[in-house]
Order: sequence, then structure tokens, then C-alpha cells
Amino acid sequence: MKAIGLIAEYNPFHNGHMYQIKKIKEMYPDYKLILILSGNYTQRGDISIIDKWKKTEIALKAGVDLVVELPFAFATQSADYFSYGAITLLEYLKVDKLIFGSESDNIDDLKLIASTQLNNDEFDKLVKIYSKFGYNYPTALSKALEDLTGKKIDTPNDLLGVSYIKTILKYNYNIEPVIIKRINNYHEKELNKVFSSATSIREALKNNKSITREVPSFVIPYLTNLHYLDDYFKILKYKIITSYNLEEYQTVDVGFDKLFKKYINEVNSIDELIMKVKSKKYTYNKISRMLLHILCNFKKSDDDIFKEISYIRILGFNDKGRVYLNSVKKDIDIPIISKITKNKDKMLEFEINTSKIYDITNNEKLYKKEFQKINYYKDSKEI
Repeated sequence: MKAIGLIAEYNPFHNGHMYQIKKIKEMYPDYKLILILSGNYTQRGDISIIDKWKKTEIALKAGVDLVVELPFAFATQSADYFSYGAITLLEYLKVDKLIFGSESDNIDDLKLIASTQLNNDEFDKLVKIYSKFGYNYPTALSKALEDLTGKKIDTPNDLLGVSYIKTILKYNYNIEPVIIKRINNYHEKELNKVFSSATSIREALKNNKSITREVPSFVIPYLTNLHYLDDYFKILKYKIITSYNLEEYQTVDVGFDKLFKKYINEVNSIDELIMKVKSKKYTYNKISRMLLHILCNFKKSDDDIFKEISYIRILGFNDKGRVYLNSVKKDIDIPIISKITKNKDKMLEFEINTSKIYDITNNEKLYKKEFQKINYYKDSKEI
């Protein structure tokens, strides 16, 4: 029994995601589709506009067979940590191939760049040099790689794809990376009728614009009780004002304790705060991740607890997914959790707390679903 691995945030699920799933089904009709899903928070340091349970139902209806949660500790970090957590889960689950979107559509270039990062001693030196000139890390990385390989890589999916491949190479995982050409612009903020970006769809939803052409029809009913990062601004403001040293929180660099405390009473939103402290060296997303980690009380002292995948959290499956999981679980040496009981590890306890924080603004008691039966989609046929 063979499986394809897919890594996504679905924030929200749109036509481009549906295109990708259908394309995978055409390319590999006999493979099961295993999704590693970011939960209620995302890699860019944002809140997912809909909760992980809705996203799981959508994924199952779209044709995914098994949905597994990527823990907060990996889902909200930089590309290399994000990739390590997601790819390690796929390795545990015995997937044969990883499929991801790519702007360049050139797997050989991405493999060359990943190998250069791992094996060329000059790479780290060049990144440090470019960083000293004030470039942020993604730009310094891109410039160093272009110097060493002659290949330019500066688009989000290609950069993330390189991190996926690098993880596979570094840990000698038995997963083959395969790419599908990305058909929309990750950063565009204007709707593009059919293949709009998740960014543009979130902007449209925030401004009460119609997105019926941009997402599959079965997704529309799920786009209610939406969450936005600024909904948590007052809570974050309290945390910043009352914390003794903000640099104890994960990813918060030296100097940001003073910066955040200096401006927090001058701004009226998280976006305003980020723009106040943003510089050439620090990207918007990097600062947003700092603030998310402050909000959720994710501390640097937690590193030892959260540096490895310690369980596999099942969010949902269909008939084919259940059969696949049963076929591989005997060879998996970490706990497979479909419903949380009192026997929790530290990472899982932290995950429950982040669910409670996510629930603060809407008060839907979503965290209670952590202790209930998982999503089961009986009809395996995709929409």
C-alpha cells in the first residue's frame, strides 16, 4: 500500500488546493493521500481563520484520506523547523512521495540548492556576510545560494520546498520529493477570480467581499466565525506590558523586549506594532511569529521538550485512510493519538492550551473537541 504526503495550512482551502489534489489523484491514482496539517496557527505567525476541525472536514471532503496535525511547536516556526516536523511525521507514516507546489517547477535545481546548503562550507559564511550588510535571513540565504550555484531562489514555495528536500537528505528519509507547478501568486492581495491566493481570500473575507468564485462551493459553509490575529490584540498587549523579559519567549531576539514595550501603547493593532519595529533585517513574518509565541506562552526554555516529534495526532480519516493507518501502525514506535485522554505528554498538553487560547475570542469551546472522537468521512470519493 503506497502513500503520497502533502503538507498544508489550508488558510483557507481554495481552488488552487483543489487543483493540486486532483492533479495528484491523476498522477498517482492508486496512492493514499496523507495530509500533515497546521492546526489553529500558521507558519507565518498568524491565526488560522477557521479552526483545525473545519479544515480537517474540508480536506476529507476534497479527497484527502488521512489528516495528521503538525504540532504548534513546529507549525509556527521558520521553514527548517516547520519542515523537520512535517517531514518527520511523513517518514513515521511510511509515505513514499512528498508532493508540494513550486514556482520554479524545477526539482533538480531545488535538490542542488538543498545539497549546497547542507554540504558546502562556504554557504554559512556567505549568509553571515550578507546578514552583516543588513539583509534579512531569507534574502541573505537567497544571495548566498545564487553565488554558489548560479540559481536564484526567492519565492515562498521554492524556499519551503528546499527545506523539505534538505530535511529528507539530512536525515536520510525514504521519501521522494515531487513538485507541481504553482498556478497563483502566494503574496497577491487582490482576488484573481479562479486561482486566487489564500492571502487575497483572507483579505476579501475581512472586507466582506464575495469569494464564491475563489473557493470550492463545499468550502463556503465553513467560512463562518472567522478568527483574525488582531482579535487577540488586547490579550497580547497585556502579555507585553506585564512580562518581565519578552526575550524569554521563543524566536524573540535581543532588543525586541524594549521595542515591543516602547510601542505597544502607541498602536491599535498587531499590524501597526509589527510595522513600528520592522526593519530590513527582520521580515514581517518573523516578527509576527515572535508575537504569536508571546501570545501562546511558547518559551525558549521549552526547547528540550519540543525539539522532537513525540506523537502522531490523528485529526480525521476516511475508509482508505483508516485502512492505511492500520497497515503501518505496527511499525510506528511513537504513540498514535486519535482522542486525547489523561495520559498526555508535555507537547500535547501545550497543544490543548493553544486550543484554549484560540477559543478566547469566539468562545466556541473548540478545545473540547480535543477529547472527542476524530472526524470520520465515510464517503472516500472526492468532491
